[in-house]
Amino acid sequence: MAELLTEYEKIVGPEVIDQLRQLAKLLAGMNVVHVNSTKEGGGVAEILHRIIPLKNELGLTARWEVITGDRDFYQCTKLMHNALQGNRVNISGAMLKNYEKTAQENAERLREVLEGADMVFIHDPQPAALIRLCNARRGKWIWRCHIDVSHPYRGVWKYLREHIKGYDASIWSLSEYVQPLPHPLYLIAPSIDPLSSKNIKLSDEDLAKTRTKYGLDPSRPIITQVSRFDRFKDPIGVIHSYRLVKEFLPLQLVLAGGGATDDPEGEEVLAQVRSGAEGDPDIHVLLLPPDDHLTINALQRISDIVLQKSTREGFGLTVTEAMWKGKPVIGGDTGGIRLQVINHHTGFLVNTPEGAALRIRYLLKRRDKLLEMGSKARQFVLENFLITRHLREYLTLMVAVMFEHEDRIEPQ
Repeated sequence: MAELLTEYEKIVGPEVIDQLRQLAKLLAGMNVVHVNSTKEGGGVAEILHRIIPLKNELGLTARWEVITGDRDFYQCTKLMHNALQGNRVNISGAMLKNYEKTAQENAERLREVLEGADMVFIHDPQPAALIRLCNARRGKWIWRCHIDVSHPYRGVWKYLREHIKGYDASIWSLSEYVQPLPHPLYLIAPSIDPLSSKNIKLSDEDLAKTRTKYGLDPSRPIITQVSRFDRFKDPIGVIHSYRLVKEFLPLQLVLAGGGATDDPEGEEVLAQVRSGAEGDPDIHVLLLPPDDHLTINALQRISDIVLQKSTREGFGLTVTEAMWKGKPVIGGDTGGIRLQVINHHTGFLVNTPEGAALRIRYLLKRRDKLLEMGSKARQFVLENFLITRHLREYLTLMVAVMFEHEDRIEPQ
């Protein structure tokens, strides 16, 4: 780890790393805790796996805790997630009682760590209730929302707001997601780590092995969507788009993803996707372990076009990953995808399977445009969505929250 910041400097330049060190001096020795609901699966876990070691290298004392719960708890929080993204759902009183009971159990287990921290970051709805159960806390508490909450189902948001309003600040990915709360609100977009196994450069031999392992024909175009098997990712719509294109062009579709321990709907959606593939040998539905980052890396690199045809999306790190690999992305015209896919420049934004099919055909017919968009996409990620920018904004927020009443701040 001692050389990690040096490695980032080779990618982003010395000025960026100097900024991180200067900010970190103001926070030296600070005890920071992040809490979420899963160690593997999904963008939140991926970000924390990388940002925690970087905070420690910069002189903070950072740790990561994960709450636990039973199936009913995760069923409840999945419903909360869907409701925050706009679905009208009914969460029973028994479910909410179990949600609060689970929060109490986790608060008892983590009380010493949480109440003794200088700053606590609570990620998403699953652990949101912890703040009301840690009355002796001495530090600042921040709620970090990774979800598209632009049009939440009001009944569920009203319930969660009672927990969230007690935080010292909250962080959102886009301004459109922000809901009124009685504390400072910050915008920080997620990021990818260019040095992680999911994003490092791979050899031609590694790419060839991946093609062989999954029976992919190198002579025909490959379109790929990498995501959890979730209805909001619209994998069935992707299959429809593929079939519309295949009427005119030979191609292959890869739908690759894994589950997350806090998502009980994944198996049901995966079964629907496999059924929707109808035995087509050119549709490759891959259920991958959540830590199989090299395979995801290789699949994105061997693809001609990457899709993320979500109907709702908090941000979409798979979009960033694909763009970093020089791939044009055809994404749903929603949420955080709009922040990354600049229509007609780094990819295309679409609203329907037919629209996605039209753009796939266009790019496969215009290889010059495909390569141009891919090049612009990589540069856009370099300038906006790498973990060094993410960390700088986290550190800046921490300085603002910790020293909110001071006119002048001096390093320790």
